[in-house]
Amino acid sequence: MSTNSKYDLVVIGGGPAGYAAAIRAGQLGKKVACVEQERPGGTCLNWGCIPSKALLKSAELYNKIKHSEDFGITVKGLDFDFSKIIGRSRAVSSNMASGIGFLFKKNKVDHFTGVGTVSVPGMVEVTEGKDKGKILSTEKILIATGCKPRRLPDLEVDGERVMTSRQALEMAKQPKSIVIVGAGAIGAEFAYFLNAFGTKVTLVEMLDQVLPVEDHEVAAVVASEFKKQGIDCRVSTAVQNIKVAKNNVKMDLVKGDKSETITADSILLAIGVVANTEKLFSPRLKVALDRGYIKVDNNYESTVKGIYAAGDIIGPPWLAHVATYEAIQAVQGMFGHGQAKQVTDFPGCTYCLPQVASIGKTEKKLKEEGVAYKIGKFPFQASGKAVASMQSEGFVKLLVDEKYGEILGAHIVGADATEMIAEFGLAMKLEATAEEIHNTIHAHPTMSEAMMEAAASVFGEAIHI
Repeated sequence: MSTNSKYDLVVIGGGPAGYAAAIRAGQLGKKVACVEQERPGGTCLNWGCIPSKALLKSAELYNKIKHSEDFGITVKGLDFDFSKIIGRSRAVSSNMASGIGFLFKKNKVDHFTGVGTVSVPGMVEVTEGKDKGKILSTEKILIATGCKPRRLPDLEVDGERVMTSRQALEMAKQPKSIVIVGAGAIGAEFAYFLNAFGTKVTLVEMLDQVLPVEDHEVAAVVASEFKKQGIDCRVSTAVQNIKVAKNNVKMDLVKGDKSETITADSILLAIGVVANTEKLFSPRLKVALDRGYIKVDNNYESTVKGIYAAGDIIGPPWLAHVATYEAIQAVQGMFGHGQAKQVTDFPGCTYCLPQVASIGKTEKKLKEEGVAYKIGKFPFQASGKAVASMQSEGFVKLLVDEKYGEILGAHIVGADATEMIAEFGLAMKLEATAEEIHNTIHAHPTMSEAMMEAAASVFGEAIHI
C-alpha cells in the first residue's frame, strides 16, 4: 500500500462533472487527482451522450438516403452493416476518451484507475482496479460518481434479451423486435435509432405522454411523427409479467382494465437511473443522503465538512451539461474564486427526429403556479428554410410573462432544435424579453428565423403566419 503526496483536491468520478472539476482545479493551479474506475469520460462520453449521438447520426443519414428520391437523387443498392454502425460509435467514444486523458496531462491532473472510497475526511483509498491500494491524502474531496441505469428487481440483464442503455450501445446483433420500457429521452432516442434500421419497436410509457417532462404539444408532435415512422407508442401503459426465454421475451402490456400479451426479441429498460454510492463511503462516515442522492448545501458541500458533491450524484435533472456546470461552480467556490452558483434554467435535449429542446417552464407548470403568461408560436411549415430542406415538422413555442415580457419557457420540436435552444438560453440568462428577440434581425433563410417569428407572435406581429 503506497501513499501519495498531499492533494488540494481529489475527485472521485471521471465523467462530465468529475473531469471538468479536475481540469478546472488544475487551471487554478491546484494539485489535483481524479479517481475513475473506467477510462475518463464517465457514462456520458463512454456509455451515453456521445456514442448514442453517433448511432443517431447513422440513423439520420440512412433515413435521408432512403428518401433521396424526394430531392431528385436516385440511390440504388442501399444497405447497412449494423456491426459497423455500433463499431463507429464505440470508436468515437474511444477517441474522445483519449482527449480527456490529454487534458488531464495538460492541466497536471493525476489520474488513478479504480474505485475511490472515502475512509475518513481528507483521505481517499483506491479499493479496486489497477491502482488498488493507493491512498490519497487531500484537503478537499469532490464526489462525482454519477448514476447508473435503473433495473427491475428479479430481471437479469444479459445484454441480449434484457438490456439497459449501456448494453444497447454495444449490442452485437440487431433485434428484429424490441419493447422499450420508458419513453423519456433515452427511450425515445433508441426507439428512433432501431426503428430506422428496421427493428419493430414498441415504446411503452407509464405516464400519459411520450417525453413526460416536455411540453404537451411538443410530446404530441413526437408521438405523431413516431407513428408515421412505424413506432408503436403506448402511453398510460404498464409492463408486467416479464418472462425471458431462450429466444424471446414475453410480457403483458396493461392499460386500465385491458391487458395484451406481446412477444419480442428483446426488452430495453429505459426507466431512469439510481445514484452510484456503492463502495463510496466507509460505514463510519455518515454523509447524509436524500432519496439515495448526496445532500449538499448551496456551496455543493455535503453534511461532512470538506466533502463536496456535484452532478447526477446530487439528483435530477441528470444532464451532462448541468453536471459540468455544477462541478465547476463547486470547485470555484471551494477555492475562493467567487460564490458557487446554483443551477436555475438549463436546456434539455432529445436527439430523435424530430429533435426536441426546451428551457424554462412548461405551460402545465405555469398553470399550476398561477402565473399569467402569453404564448408565441411559429410552425416550421411556414419557414422557407424548413420547407426547402423537407424538415417542416414541428414548431417553436415561447411562453412569456404577461406583464413584463420576461421569457418563462421555450420549447422547440423540429430539425436542429437542440442547436437553436442556445439562443433562448442566452436570452434568459441576459433577461432579454420576447420583444428584444422579435427586434433582433435573424438571417434569412434559416431555421432560427422561427425563433424570431415565435417572439413576434407573442404580440400578434409574426409576418409569415
